[in-house]
Amino acid sequence: MNKIEAFLKEHRITEVECMVSDLTGIARGKIAPTAKFISEKGMRLPESILLQSVTGDYVEDDIYYDLLDPADIDMICKPDDDGIYLVPWAIEPTAQIIHDVYDKQGQPIEMSPRNVLKKILRLYDEKGWKPLVAPEMEFYLTKRNEDPDLPLQPPVGRSGRQETGRQSFSIDAANEFDPLFEDMYDWCEAQGLDLDTLIHEEGTAQMEINFRHGDPLHLADQVLVFKRTMREAALKHDVTATFMAKPITNEPGSAMHLHQSIVDARTGENIFSNADGNMSQLFLHYIGGMQRYIPEVLPLFAPNVNSFRRFLPDTSAPVNVEWGVENRTAGLRVPDSTPQNMRLENRLPGADANPYIAIAASLLCGYLGMVNSIEPTAPVQGRAYERRNLRLPFSLESALERMEMCTDIQEVLGEKFCRGYIAVKRVENENYKRVISSWEREFLLLSV
Repeated sequence: MNKIEAFLKEHRITEVECMVSDLTGIARGKIAPTAKFISEKGMRLPESILLQSVTGDYVEDDIYYDLLDPADIDMICKPDDDGIYLVPWAIEPTAQIIHDVYDKQGQPIEMSPRNVLKKILRLYDEKGWKPLVAPEMEFYLTKRNEDPDLPLQPPVGRSGRQETGRQSFSIDAANEFDPLFEDMYDWCEAQGLDLDTLIHEEGTAQMEINFRHGDPLHLADQVLVFKRTMREAALKHDVTATFMAKPITNEPGSAMHLHQSIVDARTGENIFSNADGNMSQLFLHYIGGMQRYIPEVLPLFAPNVNSFRRFLPDTSAPVNVEWGVENRTAGLRVPDSTPQNMRLENRLPGADANPYIAIAASLLCGYLGMVNSIEPTAPVQGRAYERRNLRLPFSLESALERMEMCTDIQEVLGEKFCRGYIAVKRVENENYKRVISSWEREFLLLSV
């Protein structure tokens, strides 16, 4: 707490947002005056927030009370010294502090997304390996949308006009929203976020922010904070930023591409590369593990019904777990790089994925490949969309069934986390199926 107290004093913080990530990636917690935060040295939250769906519903009672204490007890939440960030958009000097959650015996709560990632990082640490990741976050800017029954519309930029057509990598199109992005960059700099580049993506008013590579836990924290920051910057300029995987019909989806490499913790050398600069056997096994296990854990990368709308051929999203060098039609891409920067880009996760869970799942798949010496398929040449093997589940329902049957994953992530996650996603899926879509009204109302 000494480091945190010094930060709060230095920045004259009057309020503290104490937060944890739920399964969706929503920041849940409490807002406390600084004096109260310091005196209590943490907070308590109901463990049940980890079984709450994006709609606010909970899982069925038999699962709820099987996974949680029947007394609905509180978790003990302790602030992380490395998880403190300013809230630059707040009126009063405010900090947001990410907490870890424990039970009364001091054991990490198994269903916590941040604890899941820390568990996977311990596996790497035991092998003397240090993973590095670099997320790429895609998102759309849209007009404010007050009626969820109406389609999203492109926002109006500085020119007073809406963007039309595809503007991939257009600097002028990105500059339409310069005032918004100036605030975003200023706020991210104040928070110490490791942002790299901003580009205009393929979709109408679709953008991408890249992060510099670094420690996976630190980057997951930063993605959580960045999403909050980006939404607030958009609201300040009377537009909306959305990280939905597929928010607009006939537009590309939004991904959270994960670049990942592994270095030797002692020497700092990249274990994905041989001395001659070629791919190492460990790298090939890492790829093999990704191919073997991604289809089993797809709900951790594609957590919502909407997530699966991204996975269509020829829509800038992968529909496979093929791998290839400099091949963006493959789900697993090996970018052209120097030996020390040899890495794999996992193109499957959506922008809607929980960053802790998606990074943990990606690193776990590769880890299992390395420790079990899983050989990959031959690298794909040309368009991977044409390949029919290694296909992924087509829906959230089938993906959850497949994850439920994978004992290898459950042994590592823990039965409680897997059962809780699958149950929450099934609640959300059932909630979705109760809603009648505009497509049904348009084509079935007077025709069937």
